[in-house]
Amino acid sequence: MLCDEFAVFILTHGRAKNVITAKTLHELGYTGKYYIVIDDEDDQEEEYRKIYGDKVVQFCKKDIAETFDTMDLSNDRRTIVYARNACFQIAKSLGIRYFLELDDDYTDFQYRWISEGRLLNEQAKDLDGLFSAMVDFLKDTKADTVALSQGGDFIGGAGNSRLQQEVLRKAMNSFFCDAEKPFQFIGRINEDVNTYTRLGSTGWLGLTITKCMLTQKQTQANRGGMSDVYLDSGTYLKSFYTVMVMPSAVKICEMGDTNRRIHHSVSWEHCVPKILNERWKK
Repeated sequence: MLCDEFAVFILTHGRAKNVITAKTLHELGYTGKYYIVIDDEDDQEEEYRKIYGDKVVQFCKKDIAETFDTMDLSNDRRTIVYARNACFQIAKSLGIRYFLELDDDYTDFQYRWISEGRLLNEQAKDLDGLFSAMVDFLKDTKADTVALSQGGDFIGGAGNSRLQQEVLRKAMNSFFCDAEKPFQFIGRINEDVNTYTRLGSTGWLGLTITKCMLTQKQTQANRGGMSDVYLDSGTYLKSFYTVMVMPSAVKICEMGDTNRRIHHSVSWEHCVPKILNERWKK
């Protein structure tokens, strides 16, 4: 069961009438606390407050910008990293110990598994139970954050070798966090990959559970949020932030079949520390 110390933070900007995630949480049985996190540069503030009332929590973007490395000299703050970092302070102010950061455009949460050589799925209809289990996993593993998988993790279906691992050494898009174990997302763009590669290289632990998956609107198809930034700069710039932060382990690659695009590629052999087999003990 979810405790009073847990809440969902839905990070949003410029989509007051289109916070899809809030609707999805209700439809799939979530009964716990949630807050709509907006910044003080959002011109739809009043609309958010009209719709969500005291669930709206606002932070100062300029103040948060001074607390972490954006990895560039741009004054364009139309990205989610500021809200991600603000959530730790927000949680403290609200007396929340554990929280889940979600984007505002999730349409579904599912369970995924392999049976008789086929990759199957079923809609998660008890998000209270799912979120509670994820928080327990965060506590038991002592990870810094844990995440739900995404559609891209299942490319190749049942033949995808990563699915046999069940737990992946990365964390993207959704983040279960402990306010007592704060960390900083880095980079104005591609902040999740920047963070799990750079901090991961020093022993920070971010994990993804492959048996639980979220589904969201296609990037750039839902206007507002970060879509406009991606339309302006493209995926090459996005991916190259992670090359800058971890050039020893990340490179630019091309992905996709008919609609090919630039993306990042992480060499895990060079990215994070390993646990050595005892046979190497001297």
